[in-house]
Amino acid sequence: MNAKGPRIQEVAVEAGVSTATVSRTLSNPDLVSEKTREAVLAAVEKTGYRINRAAQNLRKRQAGAILVLLPNLGNPFFSQILSGIESVFATSDLSVLIADTNGIKQDQLTGYFRDTRADGVILLDGGIPRAVLNELAQTTPDNRIVFACEWKPGTDLPSVRSDNRGGAQQAIAHLVQLGHSKIGHIAGPRNNVLTKERLAGFEAAMRNQGLEIVPRWVVDGGDFSLDAGAQAARQFIEMDERPTAVFCGSDLIAMGFISEMHKRGISVPNDFSVVGFDDIEIADRFIPSLTTIRQNRTQLGVLAATTLLGQLSGRAVAAQDNVQLVDVLLIKRGSTAAI
Repeated sequence: MNAKGPRIQEVAVEAGVSTATVSRTLSNPDLVSEKTREAVLAAVEKTGYRINRAAQNLRKRQAGAILVLLPNLGNPFFSQILSGIESVFATSDLSVLIADTNGIKQDQLTGYFRDTRADGVILLDGGIPRAVLNELAQTTPDNRIVFACEWKPGTDLPSVRSDNRGGAQQAIAHLVQLGHSKIGHIAGPRNNVLTKERLAGFEAAMRNQGLEIVPRWVVDGGDFSLDAGAQAARQFIEMDERPTAVFCGSDLIAMGFISEMHKRGISVPNDFSVVGFDDIEIADRFIPSLTTIRQNRTQLGVLAATTLLGQLSGRAVAAQDNVQLVDVLLIKRGSTAAI
């Protein structure tokens, strides 16, 4: 046997067919008879032949990989989404590449596709410039791009997203049920699509409850970080009149807010009730445990990966499935209490 391992010629001899038939069987089994297919597969098993995926992909001008682009690899929010994506592609011949878009230049992003380093992409960053999207669409066959969690308004690319407005409305309904009527909101990044959706949900819920939206109680967090929450807390502390509860645009914002309030001698939930959004892994371990809106992040990843895998298999996304909305759930914990 060849020192480098069995070759396709040995499989052909064992099966009693030509090397071309072996190649055709392994790449397009439907093109050969069942008898030939069984003979070739038996020969592959007996010889221990392994398909050279790299060479096969090169001939097909495929990369054998998909790319996941996310805005902050260090954010724990993305862990379950990535796990969901991996679970789908684990049963395929495709590898999953992950890249952080923070600081990556436009030509670097599009280079992944021009150099055939990825066959499709899952975008978790709605802040991708439109020029990049346009170039990705030109360099990616059949626009094999799927948005997950975030999305770009005005594009017709498939997206899988949580019910962000509905989650905000659940948060406000919970606070009102506890007797709160003075409610503030700490938003995420100003131009982020999630920020806009959750703010819209907050405003709609406040109006529906007949509550006043006090502009100075709606604070721009800057981003979804702990620091943003701490900075917002300092702003609320300096106010002459404060709300009794806040709905935060993310769990990290909520945790930063609670921590800073604690440093200033303000107790959560005794003095202030706080609701987050996401239900990251540490939310139930935080002190106090965080009342939050749970996103089914694993399902977001699974649906996005399944949609992309379908596109790679040649299945078009039906118009009614272009936007897939995943339900969210209010998780009541220790950071909220009756006024």
